[in-house]
Amino acid sequence: MPRRKLRVKAADSARINTELTELRTRLEIHTEWPEAVLAEAEEAAERPRMPEHDATDLPLFTVDPPGSRDLDQAMHLARRPGGGYRVHYAIADVAAFVRPGGAIDTEARRRVETLYFPDHRVPLHPTRISEDAASLLPGEPRPALLWQLDLDADGALVLADLRRALVRSHLRLDYAAVQRAVDLGADEQPALLAVVGRLREQQERERGGISLPVPEQEVEETLHGYVLGYRAPSPVDGWNAQISLLTGMAAAELMLDAGIGLLRTLPAAPAPAYERLRRIAAALDVDWPQALPYPELIRSLDPEAPLDAAFLNACTGLLRGAGYHAFDESRGLPAPADPGHAAIAAPYAHCTAPLRRLGDRFAQEVCAAVAAGAEVPDWAREALLGVPALMAGGDRRAAEVERACVDLVEAELLAGREGEEFRAVVIDVDERRPGSGTVQLREPAVRARCDGAAAGGPGLPLGRVIDVRLTTADPATRTVRFATA
Repeated sequence: MPRRKLRVKAADSARINTELTELRTRLEIHTEWPEAVLAEAEEAAERPRMPEHDATDLPLFTVDPPGSRDLDQAMHLARRPGGGYRVHYAIADVAAFVRPGGAIDTEARRRVETLYFPDHRVPLHPTRISEDAASLLPGEPRPALLWQLDLDADGALVLADLRRALVRSHLRLDYAAVQRAVDLGADEQPALLAVVGRLREQQERERGGISLPVPEQEVEETLHGYVLGYRAPSPVDGWNAQISLLTGMAAAELMLDAGIGLLRTLPAAPAPAYERLRRIAAALDVDWPQALPYPELIRSLDPEAPLDAAFLNACTGLLRGAGYHAFDESRGLPAPADPGHAAIAAPYAHCTAPLRRLGDRFAQEVCAAVAAGAEVPDWAREALLGVPALMAGGDRRAAEVERACVDLVEAELLAGREGEEFRAVVIDVDERRPGSGTVQLREPAVRARCDGAAAGGPGLPLGRVIDVRLTTADPATRTVRFATA
């Protein structure tokens, strides 16, 4: 669906902010920093470990949402003499600021990842580091892990190199600015990002990988109140993601060859899951010829069409089971028998967001050591095997926070409107209770449970547009429920 916005009155924003504060308390989310962490962050920001290699003449640029200050990555793209492309990808070197076993390290292992609330961001690292000294802000020299990724004319990786380097980002762009530059043909770097991004998307097709274009619900606080809407991925989102995926795949291969590392894995979905999808496709009139591979089917769908959107929502079930796998063959802990990530169709590692995700720092450190022909530092090797459990807990908490925030704002938006009718698309049906399922309103941007026909009656029409009546909107319990009208 296209993004639609509904604003909340300013008074409602104040009430929501109070409820969000209470939510953080209930979820035991720590927003304050211990004094020892802040003191160590200040000292580290003044005296980070600086690399010997100087690459500040490389005109890197960043692509992030407007206003972002925790900038993990910067890139530069060029055409290679004789054909092909060269991608330089700089990633913030968080390890240059974090002393193993120190106060920042200990607190980061407790927080695991940055959490995003509509009114407040709870960062993984103190802002003196994450939004200042370690962030790849324009015009500032920063320690980084600098990847050089050489591609052939078709976008396939032919050489990957990594070294610690001092870098300086020259330009900060957001997604809309990159898209404008591409449309106008006014800047070589955005134009090359589009070229390389499309080539990498074609490489993804040939591997059998897939990126689901499912619109996400977003909650945003503005000067005029909260905005709740849908955000569909843009072409720039995809191109930028392809550079990160390229780096993550190169990192995974580097670690697998070395016999030590941290992978992000996803097992292939079992055959019954695809059989269920074929039944859903038939119910939604989605044409899926027997010979058409699943990834190609996904690329043929329109996420703004109700029937296709409902099918794409069902496809998210194939992505369950992602996790982290640490291995160290020198200690008798082998890599997984199947190290691949099913959605990417290749081995893959999270390593490009160390300011916001704990595990990336350890994966980075392994890669940097292996690329330099050095031993992996003891602090990284000792901690590595415990990282998957930490990340699993952090991912669960982040998902809980995201869902709780959306549920709260949905309930606040609709409170007092019980009995009103809305147009909605049925995006999911409970197989055990086909009279119940999930509906997605067109306006406001709400997804919620819907109770339809009684037992024995007709089920909800999956993928169809129906009229629903609001029965419950309770901010106290963050509950919204509908019934068929």
